Amino acid sequence: MARRENTFWNRNKFKLNGLLLILPFYFLYQALQPSPSPDVWDDRQVGPFKVALQPLNHDVPYSHHDDWVKDFSVHLREGEVADIRQGYVNIGETAMPLHELEQDDEGILHGTDVLQHVHAIAPQFFEVQHQVWLTIQTWDGDIHQAYWSLPDEWLE
Repeated sequence: MARRENTFWNRNKFKLNGLLLILPFYFLYQALQPSPSPDVWDDRQVGPFKVALQPLNHDVPYSHHDDWVKDFSVHLREGEVADIRQGYVNIGETAMPLHELEQDDEGILHGTDVLQHVHAIAPQFFEVQHQVWLTIQTWDGDIHQAYWSLPDEWLE
């Protein structure tokens, strides 16, 4: 029968194993307690649609596939998602032209009938003249745009 030496490691390695089994519950609790979302911005009429934007947080834009993006939820108050051929959100001085937006998959609306999500194309740093632009194209080819001003706390 083999004898083990009475070392610190041999006396305490089972306690470390127990700690590793308990640790995931801490992260599970954090994941189930998300931080509160910012308020939904004012509704805007975008052609036949009434739309409101809601940023997912007040953080600065982050790098996503070599582009800078900021996440938004898009609440469609009036109109049907099925009537939208394509929709994009970008942050800048003006709305990006549709032919530029179609070149990449960033900034495109995606989601369900209840709630749309978008990784809005954004500059790395916000400036006073920047606005959040929503561009929607319907199936008959009409293009509708609306914009929202950036909150003051994003410009600090």
